[in-house]
Amino acid sequence: MAAMTQTVSPEISKKPGRGKTTPNQRREIRWGLFFLSPWFIGVTVFTAIPILASLFFSFTNYDPTAPQNLKFIGLANYAYMFVDPGVIKAIQVTLLYVLYSVPLALIIPLLAAVLVNAKYLFGKNLVRALFYMPSMIPVVVSVMIWQGVFNTNTGWLNIFIKQIFNLQGPSWLQDEALVIPVIVVMGIWGIGGPMITMLAGLQNVPTELYESATIDGANGVQKFAYITVPMISPIIFYNLIIAVIGAFQVMIPGYILGNGRGDPNGATMFYNLYLYMSGWTYHNMGYAATLAWVMFIVVLVLTILLFWGQKRWVYYAGGA
Repeated sequence: MAAMTQTVSPEISKKPGRGKTTPNQRREIRWGLFFLSPWFIGVTVFTAIPILASLFFSFTNYDPTAPQNLKFIGLANYAYMFVDPGVIKAIQVTLLYVLYSVPLALIIPLLAAVLVNAKYLFGKNLVRALFYMPSMIPVVVSVMIWQGVFNTNTGWLNIFIKQIFNLQGPSWLQDEALVIPVIVVMGIWGIGGPMITMLAGLQNVPTELYESATIDGANGVQKFAYITVPMISPIIFYNLIIAVIGAFQVMIPGYILGNGRGDPNGATMFYNLYLYMSGWTYHNMGYAATLAWVMFIVVLVLTILLFWGQKRWVYYAGGA
């Protein structure tokens, strides 16, 4: 049998193999990297390098006022955290705030979203705008507004108590037991962002589910518990993550109301405020870096646990 030969056309032989790029593709990649380079440079200079530097400083006694005395002290900063009374107090204050604020940061925006989503609510758009507007006010301004509201002598809340009940109102900002609830109220005032996301979730719940539940005899509470909440559970979970991270990062209310010292008697000494004071008041920047990394690890672990646990209660359409 005559040997058979196979010929390859020049066009096919010139095609690049799998994994190879053409000149046009390489040119597009170069231009893409060129236009992305400002972002890469910004992230490297202003994010990556400071993060790595803070990790290095956490193992040192770095004092920005005396950088010549920099020494590597290993895990001494991390070990001192376990016996530092300032850290223990800051953790207690922060956990108390988290315990109060996170549930309310989910429940109240959800109830507000249900309210502004009501079919027969008069002035619906105006009410939505009024709920959202406080979230646009800067945190410092918001705290100063509420500081005036809760002032012992001139605050309108105590004036109202005096006029209506003929009683002297409490010292809201000087009472250790009341100052954290006051700060929680300040945070609840800015529920506009979570409310908008909850409202978007409510408007995406299929109306057919409510109609079927009505035919089956379900009341409003049952519809809310067994249809509304499961259907918007991804939105609730998203707001839960944001609320937890935000609660652990709170500092400005404690700084303003506590005169930068955690007054009264350390009741407003949040963890981030103690971190700030360690670095910029006491100039112990190495210890401040340690506090920052521990907070990062704690929040990261909590976030991972929340993502691990969400599969038990969060419903995704089309999922199991």
